[in-house]
Amino acid sequence: MTSISALQSDISRIKEVAWGLVSTAALVTAVDLGIARALAAGPRSATALARDLDADPVALAQLLDALVAREIFDRDDSGDYRNNPLSNLLREDDPNSVTYLVRWIGHPIFWRLWPHLPGAVKEGKAQSAAVLGSDFFRYIHTQEPEAVSVFTAAMTQASNHTADAVVQALGLSGTETVADIGGGQGRLLRTILDTHPAVRGYLLDLDGVVAQALPELRAGGALADRATVLAGDCRADIPVRADVYVLKNILEWDDDSTRRTLENVRRNARPGARVLVVETLTDHTPEPVVTSALDLLLLLNVAGRKHSSHHVIELFEQAGITFAEVRPTGTFLALVEGIVPEGGR
Repeated sequence: MTSISALQSDISRIKEVAWGLVSTAALVTAVDLGIARALAAGPRSATALARDLDADPVALAQLLDALVAREIFDRDDSGDYRNNPLSNLLREDDPNSVTYLVRWIGHPIFWRLWPHLPGAVKEGKAQSAAVLGSDFFRYIHTQEPEAVSVFTAAMTQASNHTADAVVQALGLSGTETVADIGGGQGRLLRTILDTHPAVRGYLLDLDGVVAQALPELRAGGALADRATVLAGDCRADIPVRADVYVLKNILEWDDDSTRRTLENVRRNARPGARVLVVETLTDHTPEPVVTSALDLLLLLNVAGRKHSSHHVIELFEQAGITFAEVRPTGTFLALVEGIVPEGGR
């Protein structure tokens, strides 16, 4: 029989999980108000902060107390608030900033979609077309360009956290050409080119994304002589011939789209080319709560999912790519390597 104290603990835990939406809303609000930036110089009262942030002091204290309860920001005995290691990540000027990741996770478009998760689970289908009128990414690219900007910046921040470690794990010694497929603004490719001065690189992503490619990679940039930026949809074609193809956090649509992308790599690649899939794997993740949340978001938006290593290996086989190995990157991401065989399939 469950003790009363154990039962109360279980009930409290369920309530904390159920109130997760408040954590998201509070974090986004803190980022948008710039609270962590305002506390950079040291502890301050809610009243002093409110004057600088054009906020109501009582309401601001309510927000800050909610975040202190979640270990974001600290409050001292005098009632002043101060930054801590977690809240410092909410500063735009922190090299490991998560501001755009927070904004993307809590973007208003998802508040429209999450109530339709039951339908996604029952049907095994994306709900974006029913709710938004079209495929999720087509919708934001045509109807909400601000959401695209937030998403692109969020992916760049995520890459900032892992790029150095991932580049070390890629094993590019002796490589001449690397294609970063679906590489966003090119943060990973920039790190590759900085780390390997003899390598030439290709960045392929949708037109609206590569239009925001890092200045170093574009015409006149410091790396432009070794970088080619291409607009295109990797599910339609990958017109690049390279030694190594990197696909980082993009093969998370439905399986048909993933197979098409891998087949496009195999069809365009030279025999022996390496195919490196870098993503969070469900059987190799140190962040199961984050990974499972992303898994549900992919289901809801694009009928996609996070993969296990075994699933990626199956997709390699179906696309005619020979599996080589799975290895860690030293981050929450893992790497699955395949080889394009002689003569294609």
